[in-house]
Amino acid sequence: MPERVFNFYAGPATLPYEVIQKASKGAVNFQNLGMSIMEISHRSAPFDTMFKEARKDMLDLMGLSCDEYRVLFLGGGASTQFCSVPFNFLKEGTTADYVVTGGWSKKAVKEAKFFGNVHIAASSEDTNFNYIPENYDLTPQAAYVHTTSNNTLVGTQIKNFPVTGDIPLVCDMSSDFLSRELDFNKFSLIYAGAQKNIGPSGVTAVVIRRSWADQARKEVPTMLAYNTHIAKDSLFNTPPSFPVYIVGLVLKWIKEQGGLKAVEKANVRKAGLLYSYIDDSGNYYNSTVTDAASRSLMNVTFRLPSEELEKKFVGEGAEAGLMGLKGHRSVGGCRASIYNAMPYEGVEELVNFMKRFRTAN
Repeated sequence: MPERVFNFYAGPATLPYEVIQKASKGAVNFQNLGMSIMEISHRSAPFDTMFKEARKDMLDLMGLSCDEYRVLFLGGGASTQFCSVPFNFLKEGTTADYVVTGGWSKKAVKEAKFFGNVHIAASSEDTNFNYIPENYDLTPQAAYVHTTSNNTLVGTQIKNFPVTGDIPLVCDMSSDFLSRELDFNKFSLIYAGAQKNIGPSGVTAVVIRRSWADQARKEVPTMLAYNTHIAKDSLFNTPPSFPVYIVGLVLKWIKEQGGLKAVEKANVRKAGLLYSYIDDSGNYYNSTVTDAASRSLMNVTFRLPSEELEKKFVGEGAEAGLMGLKGHRSVGGCRASIYNAMPYEGVEELVNFMKRFRTAN
């Protein structure tokens, strides 16, 4: 097997090779301290500097002020945030609006119902989530509006978020965080599992507006209360040291690429190449997203003429060094995840393989 294959897994996902090389050095001897980043105290000055740089770089990329927003690095994955958001902000007698565009947003709804009233402001479940709704039935004076920006299972992505005015807008951005330019100021809370676009599994990034955090419920278990972590700068307990270190390296890599504008341009180019071939394949490959405007730049989902061919496609793809092309077990088919770190050459190689496979089969 070559040193590096093209990794199309949905997560944990491909990371920039330069980052992996730098991280491997830090894993052995961080900043020539004679210790791994995994060994030094999270209270030490070298760790504190790395930690603060990662938080600052994230806000810089998003165009957010450190006076108005806080970055938290937490454990528990995005799935814990499904619970933390309503626990903190869905108070008795209030209603939260949820936009349901896939399996993960359905899980978020399930957790929220433990704490209060949930109103489905929009849903595409009636057609197996193959499009993004354009109309939102928002509740006046809702506690917040929750969205999921990108749907890894079904390959859709929100391009136009609901306009919520003074109502806080919350977003699970796990699978497209920092992949495109957005007006991040419109969000009061963003959370993202790192293992798609910004790092390895084991850490979740939370970006929260401080003024909204001040309005959170007080009767929340310590580790689930956002204000616990805000007060201690994410160091209330020992953070996931190595994952945060890699996230910091990825953020610097994004800056080196030219920031979110350059990253988005590259992602549009990659997705355009792959979708164009799928659409031009004479219905041999078929996108599962019927509305082209809803298609994800991150997760390209498609079907072949039969499940037998799909299984053969995934197997021969792996033999050709194209890993992780099997669709999620809940929906089947095929999926190519082309996150920030996937080079254009990887998508070119995939398209060339798809052409060869179609000719042979």
